[in-house]
Parts: sequence; structure tokens; C-alpha cells
Amino acid sequence: MKKIIAVATLAIVTACSQAEPAPEPTEEAVAETEVMAADGQSPVGTYKITLADGSEYTEVLSPDGTYTSTGPDGQVESGRWEQRSPEQYCSVKDEQFREEGDSDEMECSTEGIDEAGVWTSTNTKGETVTVARADAAAPAAEPAAAE
Repeated sequence: MKKIIAVATLAIVTACSQAEPAPEPTEEAVAETEVMAADGQSPVGTYKITLADGSEYTEVLSPDGTYTSTGPDGQVESGRWEQRSPEQYCSVKDEQFREEGDSDEMECSTEGIDEAGVWTSTNTKGETVTVARADAAAPAAEPAAAE
């Protein structure tokens, strides 16, 4: 009888006790999971994009996943972006800025920093641009050591 009471009491205590809730992730933990750009920094920021013909665009990547791009003629377009890995940057123009043949899905470019420290981005059409941070506080990129 004492065993039954002890087991019943243990069952009641176990049933009534609630598991401790999991701790909320801290800002540090969230920041550690952010995918970095090719230069090892947050992709959020302002960039100078130089095309093969020398024309320059200013691109601003916002934390909410949107971007604006201002061309050499001052024309502005906007869209959405994702940094899927340091080597893969994807974007899609907002509908009002798409031209005939432009995709309505994310298109990804392959990015990297060469031995000379030049950051390049090559789209699916094989067109390569150079990328430079325009943020004043951003340090110069260091090329990764070859293994």
C-alpha cells in the first residue's frame, strides 16, 4: 500500500510539474547565424558596383531584405535580396522595374575576393562586376588564405 501511495504521489508531482521553458536566443546567438558577405562582414550596407563598361551603381542593402540601386543616370530601382552564403548573393527586381525577359524569381550571382583583394560578382549570364563597400567604417577585405 505504501508503494502504491509513493508511486501515485510521484506520478502526481511529475504530472503537475512543468518543464522549464527554453531560454530565448540572445542577440549574440542570432548575430552568429547571420550569413556573411564575401568580405566576411554583414551584407547589410552600401556598395559601389562597377560594371565592365566602367559605369557605377550605388546599391543599398537593408536589413529587411530589400535593396535600392541607383544608376549613373540617377534612376533608382528596388527589389529584394538574400545572401545565401558568402559566395552566393541573390536578388530580384520589384515588378515595376522588370524588363521583358527578367525573372520574377531570385537570381543568384557567384561572389568572391581574388588574391589581389578585388571583390567580384558574376551573374548567371556570365557578366562580372566589381563590388566595393561604400560604408565609411568598413575595413578593406583581406583575401582568404589558400589551403
